[in-house]
Amino acid sequence: MAQFEEVSQKSAVHPKPVGLVLQYGTAGFRTNSKQLDHVMFRMGLLATLRSKKTKATIGVMVTASHNPEEDNGVKLVDPMGEMVTPAWEVYATQLANAEQEELLTALKDVIEREAISMAQEASVFVGKDTRPSSDSLSQAVLDGVHALGGHNYGLVTTPQLHYMVCCQNTQGRYGEATVKGYYRKLSQAFIQLTKNVPNRTDDQKALLVDGANGIGALKVCEMETYLKNELQLSLFNDGSSGKLNHLCGADYVKVQQRAPKGVEMTAGERCCSYDGDADRIVYYYSGSAGRFHLLDGDKIATLISTYLKELLTQAGLDLQIAVVQTAYANGSSTQYLEDTMKVIVRCTKTGVKHLHHAAQEFDIGVYFEANGHGTVLFSKAAEEKIQKLAQDSNTNDERRRAALLLQNTVNLINQTVGDAISDMLLIEAVLAIRGMTVQQWDAIYTDLPNRQLKVKVADRRVIDTTDAERRTVSPAGLQEAIDSRVKKYRRARSFVRPSGTEDVVRVYAEADTQVGLRLREFSAARDTQKRTIGGWCRIHLWVEELGLRSKGYWSNILILVCVVSSSGDGDGAFLFVTLIHVLTVLR
Repeated sequence: MAQFEEVSQKSAVHPKPVGLVLQYGTAGFRTNSKQLDHVMFRMGLLATLRSKKTKATIGVMVTASHNPEEDNGVKLVDPMGEMVTPAWEVYATQLANAEQEELLTALKDVIEREAISMAQEASVFVGKDTRPSSDSLSQAVLDGVHALGGHNYGLVTTPQLHYMVCCQNTQGRYGEATVKGYYRKLSQAFIQLTKNVPNRTDDQKALLVDGANGIGALKVCEMETYLKNELQLSLFNDGSSGKLNHLCGADYVKVQQRAPKGVEMTAGERCCSYDGDADRIVYYYSGSAGRFHLLDGDKIATLISTYLKELLTQAGLDLQIAVVQTAYANGSSTQYLEDTMKVIVRCTKTGVKHLHHAAQEFDIGVYFEANGHGTVLFSKAAEEKIQKLAQDSNTNDERRRAALLLQNTVNLINQTVGDAISDMLLIEAVLAIRGMTVQQWDAIYTDLPNRQLKVKVADRRVIDTTDAERRTVSPAGLQEAIDSRVKKYRRARSFVRPSGTEDVVRVYAEADTQVGLRLREFSAARDTQKRTIGGWCRIHLWVEELGLRSKGYWSNILILVCVVSSSGDGDGAFLFVTLIHVLTVLR
């Protein structure tokens, strides 16, 4: 076939390094950009086959999200804007790893297994972020698309590509499949939500935005005129100087617990940070004493779910609302949602595809990872009930007002994937409607002291987990070691899990802490690191080495004991965070 001859010819321009093996992970392929040229070409091929199979438009996004600027990545987007189905993730890995002479065989295997008609037309939307490598890598994707039959949207955020794929495949019912259509839909919904908020001042409309020197900065600038001064943005790290995600962006703020470079906050001023491809967002502010306050995905989910539940009650709509979290959700947020708000909470594995799937099981599913990646899903039945009530002229004013707010809220949310711009507008609308300051939002509940680390390892796959990644099943003895230490402390929790995107082990620990814990209890341990976080607490790391051998994989486990000493309350209390388990894999 002529198509396969073209594949062979263009494949030679995008050769695979011999022996290189990559895995399609939680967010697609993601690694140093120099290793991805052949992968991009082959994902163009696979996206074209997926389009022919589904008889729908498929998306390909070239981005590495919050990773350093020298990295890049690629992921496929299915017809309704969701992540590609797991079976095709397997095909992606197989195609990417096929040696040069085996590519056509691997391609024909997919065609045969899926019974794909090569005569079927294909439609592929390709998007890219602002990384230096994205131009050439997106061209490699297009070479793959053209070798088998697409469309290139150019510079877009990841959520915009998901949105436009969904619009295209719903024949415009979800919206207009253009960037301008995206701006118009979201801005109109935001203006409708906030237009009747009384006495809204310019200070209340003001927001500082850290664009992470990424694509989100460009796109929010384009959108600002559509908002008609109903939101007044001050943009920092806009990409005019500085590296993507370097000392800025949502991941930096979340992990470092400090404001990004270049952002100077006055006390009480609302600030938010996007990540590199604008699918994550976190909020933060500085208190009167200069203390840094972070409002992450847990706080965002709590704010939004509380708002939605109140509107459902006012509208008299009997719809089941749930919040989907991961193991990283702070225990205080889970307790508040379950005990105070009486909201269903579901815990699932880390990764947006897992949260998205779980959220679809409810009338309204709110899902956010603690890192700020999330959105809200409404079932078709829920949307129909809301729309019917909003259009019913016979209902009373309170119920109809609540229904209209719900209707505009649905239109403001990008339901296809986490979207920093959409989430930002939703948060700003909710705060305005409820008349809340950022401090009042933060005070809904108090986070348990917690700590996250990631440790570079030789092979992250030797760790296997269960119970939504909250417990390990291998190597033998690891979970027992964690349990024996965690049980000593109130509301303590700790887990380790292999990363889905990097060759690292991710570590999390939290605990309520008991007043009067004295540092001398740890005098036998070695003080290895002292670090001031946000000017309000100091973390002392003690290292104890525990010999643990299992199946020859492990030579040791380093257990870092974190003790947080508070300096702002005047009572000299010490807060014990709990054991943090850092795993070092040595072959």
